[in-house]
Amino acid sequence: MPHVQGLRCKECGRDYPADPIYVCEYCFGPLEVAYDYDSIQKSISREKIKEGPLTLWRYDDLLPVDRENAVDIGAGMTPLVRAKNLGKELGLNNLWIKNDAANPTHSFKDRVVSVATTKALEFEFETIACASTGNLAGATAAHGNKAQMDTVVFLPHNLEKGKIIGAAIFGNVVLVRGSYDDVNRLCSELGDNRRWAFVNINMRPYYSEGSKSLGYEIAEQLGWQAPKHVVVPVASGSLFTKVWKGLNEFGKLGIIDNVDTRMHIAQPDGCSPVARAVIDGQSHPRPVIADTIAKSLAIGTPADGIYSVSITKESDGSATAVPEDEIGAGMRLLAETEGIFAETAGGVVISTLKRLAEQGVIGPDEETVALITGSGLKTLEAVEDKIDPPVIDATVESFDEVVMGTVSS
Repeated sequence: MPHVQGLRCKECGRDYPADPIYVCEYCFGPLEVAYDYDSIQKSISREKIKEGPLTLWRYDDLLPVDRENAVDIGAGMTPLVRAKNLGKELGLNNLWIKNDAANPTHSFKDRVVSVATTKALEFEFETIACASTGNLAGATAAHGNKAQMDTVVFLPHNLEKGKIIGAAIFGNVVLVRGSYDDVNRLCSELGDNRRWAFVNINMRPYYSEGSKSLGYEIAEQLGWQAPKHVVVPVASGSLFTKVWKGLNEFGKLGIIDNVDTRMHIAQPDGCSPVARAVIDGQSHPRPVIADTIAKSLAIGTPADGIYSVSITKESDGSATAVPEDEIGAGMRLLAETEGIFAETAGGVVISTLKRLAEQGVIGPDEETVALITGSGLKTLEAVEDKIDPPVIDATVESFDEVVMGTVSS
């Protein structure tokens, strides 16, 4: 790629070639793709973007791979929905829902895996793999099949059935007894002596760049401007940091005006190391043992937690640790007002949004975007005990008696 200079350590700034590596050998800091923004400036424009495909690949000037070789099953350009009903409920007059459950495997992970799989083919890997809390497994398996690669995805054994089945339909799923952190540790060990492309380990510098497309799309769909507030569910923190990076890259390149966005972290109380660090005024999240129904956010040692904390402070944002018993209520509120069935992470986001509105952190007329990153059809267990539809006989009398509470005369 002509715009990619290589990889650069986020801690010490040392430069590396654009290889399948992810950690600095000097300070053990994470590596990130470094771009030639002067070169990009000469190539990119609003007009060029609008002429591109209706997928994340319309932004390929700012991605570490070429869209001519893209492993593309249609990720990106998901709906940005004006949430008038929910906004009225919360007292927010300028609220939008970015619905990434509309991606092909029903989560934002299609974005990152599309980029990572394309890069894995460039590196001539034959096997693609991942450690996952659920959504990533489905996306990796689907894209691996599209690319005709051998695919192995690793999941904690106690995940929601919808996520296990949603990945297993595509191919090889391995269930691991333990937490996501146990799964991730195993995959790191496997990657040490196998030439496999682990999308969120040795391919992580490229994989994570796919999340920037959410920032780009939000700005484009809002008429080429950044919102005042963005509420993001946080697991590892990668999505949070990359949405911020995407908005600021657009600002740096003059695609949009200067960014004045406040970034808000949404985590479940049962796994909230990043939110707690912000709330307690700490710079480094303390590892926790995850115990939450929001399993897609159950990462106790968040790799990008420290950077998420920093961005929250830099952007004058906030962090919320949502009580576990409010997650299902957030899911139901979004479904009842906007007709969107979000997974548990979405329940965390909507409950966070509600609290921020009640506390006056978000003003009534300030443009706000809440990210919904996955479908509720994957996490039915979170709300199934609250769903109890009536059962009637096939008669008007039974309908009136059971549903209407009266007996027809």
